[in-house]
Amino acid sequence: MNKSSVLRLAASSVLTLSALFSASSSMAQQAQQPYVALEQAQPSDTLNKTEVLEFFSYSCPHCATAEPLVAEWATKLPENTVLQRVPIAFNAGMVDLQRMYYTLEALDRLDLHEALFKALHQERKPLFDAKALTQWAVDQGVDKDEFTNTFNSFGVNTKIAKANDLARVYRIEATPSLAVAGKYVTNPSMARGIPQMLELADGLLKQ
Repeated sequence: MNKSSVLRLAASSVLTLSALFSASSSMAQQAQQPYVALEQAQPSDTLNKTEVLEFFSYSCPHCATAEPLVAEWATKLPENTVLQRVPIAFNAGMVDLQRMYYTLEALDRLDLHEALFKALHQERKPLFDAKALTQWAVDQGVDKDEFTNTFNSFGVNTKIAKANDLARVYRIEATPSLAVAGKYVTNPSMARGIPQMLELADGLLKQ
């Protein structure tokens, strides 16, 4: 290899390293972004309201920590803004808990929403399948037949399918996550904390 070839090779190596460094820096900057913006805004399902979607799972300890903070935050949202909770399942073992939220909603028993988080994460009750969830609901005063019929109903199945579609559209990979105004997605990891996520959501609502 002559001197000219050596110089060309060295220059090529420098350029390659420079390109790799630039790409790495760009990826690091993206990773530090507190939210991501969707290429195409999604419509609201609530007429004349701006939606904030909270993607959560009952089995998620971070969601259990976030629940009282999110509930309090929701009471201070502007009048034209509404919080919609979206239970999601990352695998088949989480589906019954996903189904549980929509069952409680249909039965007008969302007063048990926070209680279920407490039962799972503070009381350490193994409430992960339909049988255990049914018995827990009955213990809370819910009629067993009404619960079972609702748990397996077409309406609940429809809402689960919708939740799964939303999780795909918003590319939800972690819980809890917030989708703000159909345009932005953030979570505690991106925002560096649950309070910071809620503060960021306030700012995004104003954009």
